[in-house]
Amino acid sequence: MMSIGETIKAMRQRKDWTQREFAEKVGINQSMVAQIERGTKTLTVPLGKQIAEVFGCTLDELTKELGGVSNGR
Repeated sequence: MMSIGETIKAMRQRKDWTQREFAEKVGINQSMVAQIERGTKTLTVPLGKQIAEVFGCTLDELTKELGGVSNGR
C-alpha cells in the first residue's frame, strides 16, 4: 500500500505538475508539499480536502486512489 504522501506525489506527477505548481493550486508552499510527499508532515483533514478538490475528487477517493493507503508505519 502507498502512503498518502506517495499517493499525492503520484497524482501530482500524473497531472505533470511541479511541486511548486501544485503548491500554488492548493494554497501552500512548495516546502510543505515536499514534506507531505515524504511523509514528514502530517496531512490534516482540511488540507486533505483542499488537495482532493485540486485533484477533482473527494478526500475519500484520494485516500483510496492507487490501491489504498497506509499511514507509513
